[in-house]
Amino acid sequence: MKTCVAAVALALAAAASAQAREVVALADGLRLELGERELTLRGPGGQPRAALALRAEQLDARGNLAAVLDASTQQALLIRVDGARASLRPLPALPLSSFAVESMCLYRDRQGIDFLFIAARDGQAEQWLIDGEGARLVRRLSMPLDAGQCRVDDATHTLHVDEPGIGTWAYEADSEAMPARTLHKRGARRKPVDGNRAVIVQPRTQTDTVARRGDVADDPAIWVHPTDPASSRILGTNKKQGLLVYDLQGRQQQFLESGRLNNVDVRQGVGFGGEQFDLAVATERDDNVTVLYGIDGAGSVSELARFATGLPEVYGICLFQPRAGGLEVIVNDKSGLFRQFRISRTGTTWTAAVTRQFKVASQPEGCVADDSNERLFIGEEKRGVWTLAARSDAPARLSKVLGVGPDLRADVEGMAIYHGYKEPLLVVSSQGDNSYVVLNATAPYKVRGRFKVGFNVAEGIDGTSDTDGLDVTARDLGGPYRQGMLVIQDGYKRLPDGTQNFKYVSWEDVARALTLE
Repeated sequence: MKTCVAAVALALAAAASAQAREVVALADGLRLELGERELTLRGPGGQPRAALALRAEQLDARGNLAAVLDASTQQALLIRVDGARASLRPLPALPLSSFAVESMCLYRDRQGIDFLFIAARDGQAEQWLIDGEGARLVRRLSMPLDAGQCRVDDATHTLHVDEPGIGTWAYEADSEAMPARTLHKRGARRKPVDGNRAVIVQPRTQTDTVARRGDVADDPAIWVHPTDPASSRILGTNKKQGLLVYDLQGRQQQFLESGRLNNVDVRQGVGFGGEQFDLAVATERDDNVTVLYGIDGAGSVSELARFATGLPEVYGICLFQPRAGGLEVIVNDKSGLFRQFRISRTGTTWTAAVTRQFKVASQPEGCVADDSNERLFIGEEKRGVWTLAARSDAPARLSKVLGVGPDLRADVEGMAIYHGYKEPLLVVSSQGDNSYVVLNATAPYKVRGRFKVGFNVAEGIDGTSDTDGLDVTARDLGGPYRQGMLVIQDGYKRLPDGTQNFKYVSWEDVARALTLE
């Protein structure tokens, strides 16, 4: 009799499953079934564990999170699935969208963070971060008209969307990636990019956003307060307006309307005529000049002078403080030409004179000088990183440090030197896969690791992507920055969409992730 009852129960379960419009398999043999009037959680034998009355369509799930599309309201519903307690619990509804949702799908990224995509028939779409008991808007994006149900391949972070009569489009599901889509060939599977091999660290702080939209923020530089490191400042260029100055909490303290500044660098304690100066120099693209700034003991920045570069398209810049003293400026333009200037001061007048010139084969931008070893590192955006002697009286013999390839993806962008260990480390922005490469700044230039900056959900800070400039210090700035700080320009401000800004990363977090010592 027991066998007969069990058989009947299985038959009924099978019949019920056959009526399910959509089925999603979960862990431990569990599965979710969406019927015409309810969502059912079934055990390994097909027996119902829990049910939730609703009229919905389109079922998707990740771990203990499920999503359906309410047929009455055309809004996405999120549901917590608890197999151990045999329960299905609706989460608070997302804020009402300005559009009727026609398709939705879930995505779980490499940090284990869950996201929900929703889209309308007219192409409007949004990506939401699912956090605990609620959801936060990450970004708005566009999808095809009359798009069918979407789906995400978490392994390749690819969002697939069908367009009637055209085919399937593949989008980057990672909100930090550059917006792009490709027409996906039937049966093809996108390969994970090399950046997936990078570990993930979280930002600790972010700056106020810049005032203008578009590609505006570019390059940061760190100034360390001489007696109170917590009062240090971050200088950041605004490519449409001038120079921004932030405190360590990311709050804007100053704005200098200096013109279209691209790159900036800082050196402290530079001697001229028995006096010590903290100085910053930036490239200004309206007049193809460099702008010299002074920084006083409180971190207040003021313009001191401007120097003609003689370059047709001034671009990147870095400073070099020779052991013998003084300050030199290395500036480049898009043609690949570099010019090195020596700064002088007579009375209160500042001047600059060319001391060396050299050229690379293609467009450069980022560069950094290792003052202690008098080495200069420069980046060709499409080719890689090179090094040469930093002194202007030395021959400009280039040798390769790291070419574009598995560890470094074009464009090669910002770079900085970390001086906290026995030998210095070079940090480079690998813009092509939104990662950062750390390698020894001495031959044979061993790569020590690669990392990405992901979401800090607890603080409501998004990660970084499409990074141009960065800077790093090994100085103890207190709090989370006892081993130093890395400042990174963020090309796409998310959570939610906004104008660009800079992110602060604890070097201690980087060192732990890459096991640096």
